[in-house]
Amino acid sequence: MNVLILGGGAREHALADAFSRSSKTSGIYVCPGNDGIAQEFRCVAMTDFQQIVAFCHREAIDLVFIGPEQPIAEGLSDLLREASIPVLAPSQAAARLETSKAFAKDIMNRYGIPTADYQMIYNMQEAEAVLSAFPMPVVLKADGLAAGKGVIIASDAAEALKACELLLDQQCGSTGVLAEEFLQGWEASLFAVCDGTGFQSTLFAQDHKQLYDGDLGPNTGGMGAFCPVPQAEQYRKTIETEILAPILSAMRQEACPYSGILYLGLMITPSGPKVIEYNCRLGDPETQAVLPLLKTDIMDVCLAVCNNQVDQLKLEWESGSAVAVVLASPGYPGAYRRNIPIIIPQISSKVYFAGVMRGESGWLSTGGRVLSVVALAETLELARAAVYRDIEQIGFPGMVYRKDIGRRTNELINWELS
Repeated sequence: MNVLILGGGAREHALADAFSRSSKTSGIYVCPGNDGIAQEFRCVAMTDFQQIVAFCHREAIDLVFIGPEQPIAEGLSDLLREASIPVLAPSQAAARLETSKAFAKDIMNRYGIPTADYQMIYNMQEAEAVLSAFPMPVVLKADGLAAGKGVIIASDAAEALKACELLLDQQCGSTGVLAEEFLQGWEASLFAVCDGTGFQSTLFAQDHKQLYDGDLGPNTGGMGAFCPVPQAEQYRKTIETEILAPILSAMRQEACPYSGILYLGLMITPSGPKVIEYNCRLGDPETQAVLPLLKTDIMDVCLAVCNNQVDQLKLEWESGSAVAVVLASPGYPGAYRRNIPIIIPQISSKVYFAGVMRGESGWLSTGGRVLSVVALAETLELARAAVYRDIEQIGFPGMVYRKDIGRRTNELINWELS
């Protein structure tokens, strides 16, 4: 079978890598990909949705896997289905779980799915009224898509008002800002393979959003992840029965059944798991840590979704742990430097390419997140040791990365005991 993967980052490189291990996959295309991905897979540049449909018919594409959220938000999955092209992505209507935090919060509130208390803010007059009475600290989120960077935690009302004004300006007044209760606990990520009715959940992973060690600094698209998270396993049944099954039932009742990969960003609180956010696709960088451990053929996973047979799917996993560390350009997540020379020697860790291009004399950076370096080992500590040993060999002047990916496990245990 031929597969077209849409996207150009490390997540899409990891997806292509997973499909290359499939016994059912023959041709792998990535659109647009990048120069690093193009070393292994065929990359094609298409910007128009009709071009993509025509390409799929011309090249006999059997499956389209959409990586990033924007094409889903713009309705590409619906267009592909109308053209009888199998696609692994939810409909535009179902993707509102990610594209509108107001929609997601409303549906969770109406169907009794545990999440943080919230209020919507649409202008600064409302902001002053809401935030003056809101418990601090408060989490402020841009309602629409913000590439993982539209979240600010404010410690007092003055800081909250300033953050709210910033987020409203970024949204150009077209959508609002979500003021959300600050939840105490620790985070976990979980993917669910869904066909509208049935689901199968993956291993747990944990993302590290803040730029600096110790969860300090601004929010980013993600600076690294590890998988699995054994401390989260005791909550799996609760998450599946109180969060996953109810949201799929709710989406059916709302006439927009969810088919594809559903990402659950979770906070494990003293009163149990609560939803921080839903995403309508595989997350980056969790994908880079989860997929290398997937033993089940990824094409079987996709076919189960497309054929409404997820209830018959059995997900199997390799033993051991994976640690993915993102190497970013100086200045990220703000204005970042470009065209930084990168030297990548032969290392044992897998390198998934994101913001790179091939120059006349070697690799150059083009994006904020440049590379994901991923190591697998029998234990988390061994994987951590391997990935950081290999990162030290990469020549990337000024590269920014966290040195504590995977270190939260001890904190989780201490939190549970306290």
